[in-house]
Amino acid sequence: MDLETTPASRTGESLFSQALEHTRGRSPASFEQWFTSIQFEGFEHGVLGLTARDEFVRDWVKAHFLPDLLTNLGRLSGEPSAALRVTWNISNRLTRPVCEPKRSAPRPSKPEPMPASRRSERPTAVPRYSRSQFLATLNSKYTFPNFVVGPSNELAHAAAFASAGGGGPRYNPLFIAGGTGLGKTHLVHAIAHKVLEERPDARVVYVSAEHFTNEFIEALQHHKMDEFRARYRSDCDLLLVDDIQFLAGREQTQEEFFHTFNALHDADRPIIVTSDKYPQQLQRMPERLVSRFTSGLVADIQVPQLETRVAIVRKKAEIESIPLSDEVAVLLAQNIQSNVRELEGALIRLAAKSSLTGRPIDEEFTLSEMNTVSPRRTDIMSVEDIQRAVCSHFRLSNSELLSKDRHKSVAFARQVAMYLCRQRLKCSFPELGRAFGNRDHTTVMSAVRRVEALRQRDPQVSAHLEAIEQRLASSED
Repeated sequence: MDLETTPASRTGESLFSQALEHTRGRSPASFEQWFTSIQFEGFEHGVLGLTARDEFVRDWVKAHFLPDLLTNLGRLSGEPSAALRVTWNISNRLTRPVCEPKRSAPRPSKPEPMPASRRSERPTAVPRYSRSQFLATLNSKYTFPNFVVGPSNELAHAAAFASAGGGGPRYNPLFIAGGTGLGKTHLVHAIAHKVLEERPDARVVYVSAEHFTNEFIEALQHHKMDEFRARYRSDCDLLLVDDIQFLAGREQTQEEFFHTFNALHDADRPIIVTSDKYPQQLQRMPERLVSRFTSGLVADIQVPQLETRVAIVRKKAEIESIPLSDEVAVLLAQNIQSNVRELEGALIRLAAKSSLTGRPIDEEFTLSEMNTVSPRRTDIMSVEDIQRAVCSHFRLSNSELLSKDRHKSVAFARQVAMYLCRQRLKCSFPELGRAFGNRDHTTVMSAVRRVEALRQRDPQVSAHLEAIEQRLASSED
């Protein structure tokens, strides 16, 4: 095609078509994928009119195709590309898309039986709303009655129960944050169970962020975005998304989820999201998504205290019909402190070994198995150990370290202690806030970030940290 021919007699549509063909040649597959959702409205007096199926398609085409398209259109029309303007409309009803979606066969006017070889290609949205099929994807044991409530998770439990219609104020969205294996997924499944128990016809969608991404990519590849959006927007009464942190860095998926979130929120449909980090800690996540996550309630789940861990072991033993003495329950809870899933797994392993060997689950048997799988340390480092080491290094008393004293030397020592606890023990920010005089978790976050930054650029701070770390290492030997 000759881009230098005289444009005088050409219509706006023919100019656009020729410019389009040149742009298509750069990446035909990608071009056809996106321009099935774009419609040409006209080109006159340097103004190009386009309609996009939605904002996501518009923004993608503007960023990836429009500059090249305008350059070609300028050459063909004889006008500088910088002088050309584009007006956009948004409509999900495109009668004349630039590219027709590829179809393996024309759509029949009446429903016809689908060949067995193609049944796997059938849109999956309808079967997913079948109550029986959806319940099969949920863990039948992850219900509210089976969730052990303690100080570490009572807010998250109350908020989740309210979101399921159990009474109390309902926050939308509900963002549940907590480490691995602490019960986030249990609560999400419990919400789904309760909603479907009370409203069998409710259209509940439960999905991991990873699966949401895979579905989105598949919908793009097979030109099924209308079905995808219907599943997550118009045909969804409750959206449950697990492990939202996996959307980090996935810009197209983040954009789609952003519009899905807005559509559901505007329709006052509940959105529950879980993550292993607080919204503000999510890396490579757009600020507008983070702000929406924090617009409702952020409820955290902390590492359970000993009493709660004992109750969790007992509840698990009751559910699985495992005979368990109080002494063994306490022993398990004392040995496994950081992860509820690991705690429950240890109980199941004990029960299996007991069944295979015929030995009763007593203290001797439990200790033997615990030491075999994970030898118990007698010198586990604690927050108090680190606080003592910091106080010794900076010659402060523990009461000064935990006080409200804002003197520069005391405040710096306190920040160092918070930083070391976070690095060595992986404590959560709220947990550290409680351990340092009931301070707000944002204060701890700020302290950790400040010390982390100073360590990189201030040799004196680095020297302090190395000295304290050597002291801690020697105490572990």
